[in-house]
Amino acid sequence: MQQAYTVEQVAEILHIGRDKIYYLLRTGQLRSIKIGNSRRITGQHIAEFIAALEQDTKVR
Repeated sequence: MQQAYTVEQVAEILHIGRDKIYYLLRTGQLRSIKIGNSRRITGQHIAEFIAALEQDTKVR
């Protein structure tokens, strides 16, 4: 079963600000789903975001 987190929870998990999470969502760097009027980020979305960061680090 997938976990779905709020923006605030993901900010806490990644140790970054809430505004940064919204920026990552706006720019498509972090994916999310919409449930009603709420935005949720799954564990899979977080894993994909981190994998992309790791890939970017390897390229440099």
